[in-house]
Amino acid sequence: MVSLLKIGEFSVLSQISIHMLRHYDEIGLLIPEHVDDFTGYRYYINEMYSADVSVKIKSAYRARFQQGKFMGTYAPYGYVKDPADHNHLLIDDKVAHVVREIFDLALAGNGIAKIRKHINKQHVLRPAAYAAEQGVTGYERYFEDNEENRYIWSENSVRGILRSPIYAGNLAGYKRIAANMKSKKRPSKLPEEWEVIPDTHEGIVTQEEFDTVQQLMTSRRREQNAGGFKNIFAGVIKCADCGYALRAMNANRRKRPDVIDCVLYSCNNYARYGRSECTPHNIEARDLFNAVLADINRFADMAVNDERAVRAIEKRLTETDQSKAKAMEKEQKKLNKRLAELDRLFSSLYEDKVMERITERNFEMMSGKYQKEQLEIEARLKEVTETLNESYEKSQGIRDFLSLIRNYQGLKELDATVVNALIDKILVSEREKMADGTVRQEIKIYYKFIGFVGELHITPTKRWTALPVKHCTVCGVEYVPGSGISKYCPVCAKKIQRERGIEGKRRSRERKRQVYIELSAKNDRLI
Repeated sequence: MVSLLKIGEFSVLSQISIHMLRHYDEIGLLIPEHVDDFTGYRYYINEMYSADVSVKIKSAYRARFQQGKFMGTYAPYGYVKDPADHNHLLIDDKVAHVVREIFDLALAGNGIAKIRKHINKQHVLRPAAYAAEQGVTGYERYFEDNEENRYIWSENSVRGILRSPIYAGNLAGYKRIAANMKSKKRPSKLPEEWEVIPDTHEGIVTQEEFDTVQQLMTSRRREQNAGGFKNIFAGVIKCADCGYALRAMNANRRKRPDVIDCVLYSCNNYARYGRSECTPHNIEARDLFNAVLADINRFADMAVNDERAVRAIEKRLTETDQSKAKAMEKEQKKLNKRLAELDRLFSSLYEDKVMERITERNFEMMSGKYQKEQLEIEARLKEVTETLNESYEKSQGIRDFLSLIRNYQGLKELDATVVNALIDKILVSEREKMADGTVRQEIKIYYKFIGFVGELHITPTKRWTALPVKHCTVCGVEYVPGSGISKYCPVCAKKIQRERGIEGKRRSRERKRQVYIELSAKNDRLI
């Protein structure tokens, strides 16, 4: 049977006065479990007190979390609790280099499985084993039967480190929340749904490095195909029309010395579903490599040698934003001024109500009107502030990009580390045939900090241009082959194709004649 508390008992437990409990009942905020029809006494159940305590604890926890205080029992791998303040984290120099190495490997384009394999080769204590070594209880049972398990990392351990904002100096919380105080189920949230408080402690990696790793992990990646080609653009190159990734595909019939000349990129959406969803968007790996390398060198040379061109790009990218920002700054001042006026009006209106200069009906009508306007202004003010912050960040981003790309002047070779450090994404358009018969293809490179600057137009390489001259096996004449398995010159190829067609038809007629003879002989025997 449910235990009921009288209103006085519940008042003591919940620390809410009897007068306020009656008021809460009237407005429907806290309704008693039972009201005696004869006496009118209110009775409450113990769970109401439990719920109240739960709310208080959650409120206190959230307040401390929003202040940037670490509330965990134990510090995460790579950190220790500050002896002077247990709600603050300090870098653990003993294992911080392991975390740093894991992020460096991810930035170099390595997947979780490869990172795990690399760490296991180094014979490093896994996070649970290291915690047990530091005196944390509850982990020893995992290593009782096999001591070697202390040095075997799981993919989840690597993934957990790469996904945790803790290592960029941010506090993350509310990853799993119970539906109510009775429920024991705590469903996990996606990383983008976590609540994050920035800059609460010193990070082992920078925010830019952490963001780059998240982007690489989110994108589907296959860094090396069956032919040995290292896909340095994995997770970066996309179809300009449908947004799908472009997959690296081997042209198996090509016989070329460099593996990059045997590979082309094609839209994954087209490869899976055909022309009903998209078109091929084919681009040779060599063409893409050369175009991106040339563009990076162009910007690097410009950043070092051509200040006028740099200022022109900066003006072009920020001119619209600056004019828009000025208008928004004026709007922001007006909105803040109106909010201050509404606060004064609310104060004056409440004073009039207390002094009975205004009726309850008029007070509710005016306060509702002011409150609605206040909410609208706050929403618009938030939108304006976010837009202004983006504008300021873009101006700073241009300076950061130019400072970064200066380091790559004279770059000769591209690798995944360079691509991931400089580029957010590359959009490849479909090939387009021009009026003069030439073929052109557009590429858009979105750089870190500044985004899209200007499109590139390339002339796609024809597949046969990289193949050496051959001699026809029939007539011996030199010709340029169309594929790696070609044996005949164009003239002989047509002749042989015609002869093979005639021979095929002759064989077909002969087979039909033999079938007719066999059927006739069978019928004669039956007669």
